Amino acid sequence: MDGERVLRKWIRLEIGKMNDGVVNARVPIMDLISMERPVAITRGGKEHRFDREVIKRISSTLSPELSRTLKLPIVFYYSMDVSDICMLSDPHAFSALQEMGEFSRERNMEGGSICVGRAIVFGLVRTYPTAIQIMMR
Repeated sequence: MDGERVLRKWIRLEIGKMNDGVVNARVPIMDLISMERPVAITRGGKEHRFDREVIKRISSTLSPELSRTLKLPIVFYYSMDVSDICMLSDPHAFSALQEMGEFSRERNMEGGSICVGRAIVFGLVRTYPTAIQIMMR
């Protein structure tokens, strides 16, 4: 029993270290576009620099309403308990991904979130570097 408790504590500490690179307060995409150097602060206190071209590419596909409401980065949540999916709980991000053609318009969020295959999320991270992050739970 003690060994399991110690292992869980160690895992929580390691997950915390991995999440240090996740942005602490997401930034509206329109604010990022207007910044000379689009950055946000991570949970670990460092700068997360956004790729300006990626931000512009995303913004160019969004409706005016989503351009006002979408905050970046889009954050997917990953749990080791369910290793083949990630969760998205931001309805604006979900709508943006639909408008960007990444998710079908037939998909719906249920209960305030949607499950997305891990491979799909990794593909999104590669397609939109700096604009999408994965946070461990």
